[in-house]
Amino acid sequence: MDIRSEIAARAERIEAVIAGYLPKEEGYQKTVVEAMNYSVKAGGKRLRPMLMWETYRMFGGRSKVIEPFMAAIEMIHTYSLVHDDLPAMDNDEYRRGKKTTHAQYGEAMGILAGDGLLNYAFETAVKAFEIEPGNANIGKALQVLAKKAGVHGMLGGQCVDLEAEGKEVTKELLTVIYHLKTGALLESSMLIGAILAGATGNEQRQIEQAAGELGLAFQIQDDILDVTSTIEVLGKPTGSDEKNHKATWVALGGVGQAKQEVERLSKHSVALMDALVVKNEFLTRLMLELMQRDR
Repeated sequence: MDIRSEIAARAERIEAVIAGYLPKEEGYQKTVVEAMNYSVKAGGKRLRPMLMWETYRMFGGRSKVIEPFMAAIEMIHTYSLVHDDLPAMDNDEYRRGKKTTHAQYGEAMGILAGDGLLNYAFETAVKAFEIEPGNANIGKALQVLAKKAGVHGMLGGQCVDLEAEGKEVTKELLTVIYHLKTGALLESSMLIGAILAGATGNEQRQIEQAAGELGLAFQIQDDILDVTSTIEVLGKPTGSDEKNHKATWVALGGVGQAKQEVERLSKHSVALMDALVVKNEFLTRLMLELMQRDR
Protein backbone atom coordinates (compact mmCIF):
# COMPACT_ATOMS: atom_id res chain seq x y z
CA MET A 1 0.00 0.00 0.00
CA ASP A 2 1.41 3.45 -0.93
CA ILE A 3 1.70 6.27 1.59
CA ARG A 4 -1.39 8.14 0.36
CA SER A 5 -3.54 5.03 0.62
CA GLU A 6 -2.23 4.44 4.14
CA ILE A 7 -2.99 8.06 5.07
CA ALA A 8 -6.52 7.71 3.68
CA ALA A 9 -7.11 4.49 5.63
CA ARG A 10 -5.99 6.07 8.90
CA ALA A 11 -8.00 9.23 8.19
CA GLU A 12 -11.13 7.11 7.89
CA ARG A 13 -10.54 5.65 11.36
CA ILE A 14 -9.87 9.12 12.75
CA GLU A 15 -13.13 10.42 11.24
CA ALA A 16 -15.01 7.84 13.30
CA VAL A 17 -13.22 8.97 16.48
CA ILE A 18 -14.00 12.65 15.83
CA ALA A 19 -17.63 11.90 14.96
CA GLY A 20 -18.06 10.17 18.31
CA TYR A 21 -17.12 13.37 20.16
CA LEU A 22 -19.16 15.92 18.21
CA PRO A 23 -21.93 17.66 20.21
CA LYS A 24 -25.58 16.74 19.69
CA GLU A 25 -27.60 19.16 17.59
CA GLU A 26 -30.38 19.90 20.05
CA GLY A 27 -31.71 22.53 22.44
CA TYR A 28 -32.24 26.27 21.98
CA GLN A 29 -28.57 26.60 20.92
CA LYS A 30 -29.04 24.02 18.15
CA THR A 31 -28.02 26.42 15.36
CA VAL A 32 -24.55 27.12 16.69
CA VAL A 33 -24.00 23.39 17.28
CA GLU A 34 -25.06 22.69 13.69
CA ALA A 35 -22.59 25.33 12.51
CA MET A 36 -19.82 23.79 14.63
CA ASN A 37 -20.47 20.30 13.27
CA TYR A 38 -20.78 21.64 9.71
CA SER A 39 -17.31 23.16 10.08
CA VAL A 40 -15.69 19.98 11.40
CA LYS A 41 -17.39 17.78 8.79
CA ALA A 42 -16.33 20.06 5.91
CA GLY A 43 -13.35 17.81 5.21
CA GLY A 44 -9.59 17.83 5.62
CA LYS A 45 -6.78 15.29 5.86
CA ARG A 46 -6.97 15.03 9.69
CA LEU A 47 -3.19 15.36 9.80
CA ARG A 48 -2.94 16.71 13.34
CA PRO A 49 -4.84 13.88 15.04
CA MET A 50 -2.98 11.46 12.77
CA LEU A 51 0.41 12.79 13.90
CA MET A 52 -0.78 12.65 17.51
CA TRP A 53 -2.03 9.08 17.22
CA GLU A 54 1.08 7.78 15.45
CA THR A 55 3.43 9.45 17.95
CA TYR A 56 1.41 7.94 20.79
CA ARG A 57 1.66 4.49 19.19
CA MET A 58 5.39 4.92 18.54
CA PHE A 59 6.03 5.32 22.28
CA GLY A 60 3.91 2.28 23.07
CA GLY A 61 0.57 3.94 23.76
CA ARG A 62 -2.45 1.66 23.29
CA SER A 63 -5.23 3.22 25.41
CA LYS A 64 -8.27 5.15 24.18
CA VAL A 65 -7.09 8.03 26.38
CA ILE A 66 -5.56 9.58 23.25
CA GLU A 67 -8.91 9.81 21.44
CA PRO A 68 -10.44 12.86 23.22
CA PHE A 69 -7.24 14.75 22.44
CA MET A 70 -7.35 13.65 18.79
CA ALA A 71 -10.86 15.10 18.49
CA ALA A 72 -9.89 18.23 20.43
CA ILE A 73 -6.89 19.12 18.26
CA GLU A 74 -9.05 18.88 15.14
CA MET A 75 -11.72 21.11 16.74
CA ILE A 76 -9.06 23.72 17.52
CA HIS A 77 -7.64 23.54 14.00
CA THR A 78 -11.15 23.86 12.56
CA TYR A 79 -12.03 26.87 14.74
CA SER A 80 -8.91 28.64 13.47
CA LEU A 81 -10.03 28.08 9.87
CA VAL A 82 -13.57 29.29 10.63
CA HIS A 83 -12.20 32.54 12.05
CA ASP A 84 -9.58 32.90 9.29
CA ASP A 85 -12.38 32.81 6.70
CA LEU A 86 -14.38 35.64 8.35
CA PRO A 87 -14.83 38.98 6.52
CA ALA A 88 -12.57 40.73 9.06
CA MET A 89 -9.76 38.30 8.22
CA ASP A 90 -9.42 36.58 4.81
CA ASN A 91 -13.08 37.02 3.77
CA ASP A 92 -13.29 33.65 2.00
CA GLU A 93 -16.66 32.25 0.98
CA TYR A 94 -15.50 28.75 0.00
CA ARG A 95 -13.16 26.19 1.53
CA ARG A 96 -12.58 22.72 0.06
CA GLY A 97 -15.39 23.33 -2.42
CA LYS A 98 -18.00 24.07 0.26
CA LYS A 99 -19.36 27.32 1.62
CA THR A 100 -17.39 28.57 4.61
CA THR A 101 -19.20 28.62 7.94
CA HIS A 102 -19.98 32.34 7.94
CA ALA A 103 -21.16 32.15 4.31
CA GLN A 104 -23.52 29.31 5.26
CA TYR A 105 -24.76 30.55 8.65
CA GLY A 106 -24.00 34.28 8.71
CA GLU A 107 -21.06 36.22 10.14
CA ALA A 108 -22.29 36.35 13.74
CA MET A 109 -22.97 32.63 13.86
CA GLY A 110 -19.57 32.01 12.22
CA ILE A 111 -17.89 33.85 15.09
CA LEU A 112 -19.89 31.89 17.65
CA ALA A 113 -19.20 28.58 15.91
CA GLY A 114 -15.46 29.24 16.10
CA ASP A 115 -15.76 30.22 19.76
CA GLY A 116 -17.87 27.14 20.38
CA LEU A 117 -15.33 24.79 18.81
CA LEU A 118 -12.47 26.23 20.86
CA ASN A 119 -14.42 25.81 24.10
CA TYR A 120 -15.78 22.40 23.15
CA ALA A 121 -12.26 21.22 22.32
CA PHE A 122 -11.37 21.51 26.00
CA GLU A 123 -14.69 20.01 27.11
CA THR A 124 -13.70 17.07 24.91
CA ALA A 125 -10.05 16.80 25.97
CA VAL A 126 -10.90 16.63 29.69
CA LYS A 127 -13.00 13.53 29.01
CA ALA A 128 -9.64 11.73 29.00
CA PHE A 129 -9.90 11.83 32.83
CA GLU A 130 -12.99 9.62 32.58
CA ILE A 131 -10.92 7.02 30.71
CA GLU A 132 -7.84 7.14 32.97
CA PRO A 133 -8.69 9.11 36.15
CA GLY A 134 -5.28 8.58 37.74
CA ASN A 135 -3.15 9.52 34.73
CA ALA A 136 -1.16 12.63 35.69
CA ASN A 137 0.08 12.99 32.10
CA ILE A 138 -3.42 14.10 31.05
CA GLY A 139 -2.92 17.37 32.95
CA LYS A 140 0.45 17.91 31.25
CA ALA A 141 -1.12 17.22 27.85
CA LEU A 142 -3.86 19.78 28.58
CA GLN A 143 -1.22 22.40 29.40
CA VAL A 144 0.45 21.79 26.04
CA LEU A 145 -2.87 21.94 24.19
CA ALA A 146 -3.77 25.26 25.80
CA LYS A 147 -0.39 26.93 25.33
CA LYS A 148 0.18 25.87 21.72
CA ALA A 149 -3.30 27.08 20.71
CA GLY A 150 -3.06 30.44 22.50
CA VAL A 151 -1.13 33.68 22.52
CA HIS A 152 2.19 31.84 22.80
CA GLY A 153 1.26 29.58 19.89
CA MET A 154 -1.18 29.60 16.98
CA LEU A 155 -3.22 32.64 18.06
CA GLY A 156 -0.05 34.64 18.69
CA GLY A 157 1.22 33.73 15.23
CA GLN A 158 -2.02 34.92 13.66
CA CYS A 159 -1.63 38.23 15.51
CA VAL A 160 1.98 38.73 14.34
CA ASP A 161 0.98 37.80 10.78
CA LEU A 162 -1.93 40.27 10.81
CA GLU A 163 0.22 43.14 12.08
CA ALA A 164 2.93 42.38 9.49
CA GLU A 165 0.57 43.03 6.57
CA GLY A 166 1.80 45.90 4.40
CA LYS A 167 5.16 46.04 6.21
CA GLU A 168 8.64 44.85 5.27
CA VAL A 169 9.03 41.32 6.63
CA THR A 170 12.40 39.71 7.29
CA LYS A 171 13.09 35.97 7.17
CA GLU A 172 13.53 36.07 10.93
CA LEU A 173 10.03 37.49 11.43
CA LEU A 174 8.54 35.16 8.82
CA THR A 175 10.10 32.20 10.62
CA VAL A 176 8.45 33.34 13.87
CA ILE A 177 5.07 33.65 12.13
CA TYR A 178 5.35 30.21 10.51
CA HIS A 179 6.61 28.59 13.71
CA LEU A 180 3.69 29.92 15.73
CA LYS A 181 0.87 29.98 13.20
CA THR A 182 1.54 26.59 11.59
CA GLY A 183 4.15 24.82 13.69
CA ALA A 184 2.54 25.22 17.12
CA LEU A 185 -0.41 22.88 16.52
CA LEU A 186 1.85 20.29 14.88
CA GLU A 187 4.13 20.47 17.93
CA SER A 188 1.08 20.15 20.16
CA SER A 189 -0.14 17.09 18.26
CA MET A 190 3.09 15.12 18.43
CA LEU A 191 4.07 16.30 21.91
CA ILE A 192 0.71 15.30 23.40
CA GLY A 193 1.08 11.86 21.82
CA ALA A 194 4.51 11.49 23.39
CA ILE A 195 3.39 12.78 26.81
CA LEU A 196 0.35 10.50 27.06
CA ALA A 197 2.44 7.48 26.08
CA GLY A 198 4.96 8.23 28.84
CA ALA A 199 7.92 9.44 26.78
CA THR A 200 10.88 10.81 28.74
CA GLY A 201 11.60 14.53 28.99
CA ASN A 202 14.46 14.28 26.48
CA GLU A 203 12.27 12.34 24.06
CA GLN A 204 9.52 14.95 24.39
CA ARG A 205 11.96 17.77 23.60
CA GLN A 206 13.24 15.90 20.56
CA ILE A 207 9.69 15.28 19.31
CA GLU A 208 8.79 18.94 19.81
CA GLN A 209 11.82 20.08 17.80
CA ALA A 210 11.14 17.61 14.99
CA ALA A 211 7.50 18.73 14.85
CA GLY A 212 8.49 22.40 14.82
CA GLU A 213 10.77 21.86 11.85
CA LEU A 214 8.01 19.86 10.18
CA GLY A 215 5.68 22.84 10.60
CA LEU A 216 8.16 25.29 9.11
CA ALA A 217 8.91 23.03 6.15
CA PHE A 218 5.18 22.40 5.65
CA GLN A 219 4.44 26.14 5.40
CA ILE A 220 7.40 26.87 3.11
CA GLN A 221 6.27 24.03 0.83
CA ASP A 222 2.84 25.69 0.79
CA ASP A 223 4.53 28.90 -0.41
CA ILE A 224 6.29 26.96 -3.18
CA LEU A 225 3.10 25.26 -4.36
CA ASP A 226 1.30 28.60 -4.55
CA VAL A 227 3.82 29.58 -7.23
CA THR A 228 4.60 26.29 -9.00
CA SER A 229 1.39 24.25 -8.87
CA THR A 230 -1.93 24.56 -10.71
CA ILE A 231 -5.50 24.89 -9.47
CA GLU A 232 -6.24 21.41 -10.90
CA VAL A 233 -3.49 19.75 -8.85
CA LEU A 234 -3.71 21.89 -5.73
CA GLY A 235 -7.48 22.07 -5.54
CA LYS A 236 -7.46 25.80 -4.75
CA PRO A 237 -6.45 29.00 -6.59
CA THR A 238 -2.72 29.54 -7.02
CA GLY A 239 -0.79 32.80 -7.19
CA SER A 240 -2.85 34.32 -4.38
CA ASP A 241 0.20 35.15 -2.23
CA GLU A 242 1.72 37.37 -4.92
CA LYS A 243 -1.67 38.85 -5.81
CA ASN A 244 -2.23 39.82 -2.17
CA HIS A 245 1.37 41.08 -1.77
CA LYS A 246 1.87 38.56 1.03
CA ALA A 247 5.31 37.98 2.49
CA THR A 248 6.40 34.39 1.86
CA TRP A 249 9.63 32.43 1.81
CA VAL A 250 9.45 32.41 -2.01
CA ALA A 251 8.90 36.16 -2.19
CA LEU A 252 11.93 36.80 0.04
CA GLY A 253 14.40 34.33 -1.46
CA GLY A 254 12.96 32.73 -4.57
CA VAL A 255 11.72 29.22 -5.30
CA GLY A 256 15.20 27.67 -5.40
CA GLN A 257 16.17 28.91 -1.95
CA ALA A 258 12.77 27.90 -0.56
CA LYS A 259 13.22 24.35 -1.90
CA GLN A 260 16.68 24.17 -0.32
CA GLU A 261 15.24 25.20 3.04
CA VAL A 262 12.49 22.57 2.83
CA GLU A 263 15.11 19.93 2.06
CA ARG A 264 17.31 21.04 4.96
CA LEU A 265 14.44 21.07 7.42
CA SER A 266 13.11 17.75 6.15
CA LYS A 267 16.43 16.00 6.58
CA HIS A 268 17.00 17.36 10.06
CA SER A 269 13.44 16.66 11.23
CA VAL A 270 13.67 13.04 10.07
CA ALA A 271 17.19 12.72 11.56
CA LEU A 272 15.75 13.74 14.95
CA MET A 273 13.09 11.02 14.62
CA ASP A 274 15.65 8.43 13.51
CA ALA A 275 17.79 9.22 16.57
CA LEU A 276 15.02 8.02 18.89
CA VAL A 277 15.20 4.48 20.23
CA VAL A 278 11.53 3.89 19.35
CA LYS A 279 10.47 3.80 15.69
CA ASN A 280 7.33 4.28 13.62
CA GLU A 281 8.07 3.93 9.92
CA PHE A 282 4.66 5.23 8.85
CA LEU A 283 5.06 8.38 10.99
CA THR A 284 8.42 9.18 9.37
CA ARG A 285 6.99 8.61 5.90
CA LEU A 286 3.98 10.76 6.76
CA MET A 287 6.24 13.62 7.85
CA LEU A 288 8.23 13.43 4.62
CA GLU A 289 5.02 13.35 2.59
CA LEU A 290 3.79 16.51 4.31
CA MET A 291 7.06 18.35 3.76
CA GLN A 292 7.50 17.30 0.13
CA ARG A 293 3.86 17.08 -0.98
CA ASP A 294 2.64 18.35 -4.38
CA ARG A 295 -0.85 19.34 -3.18
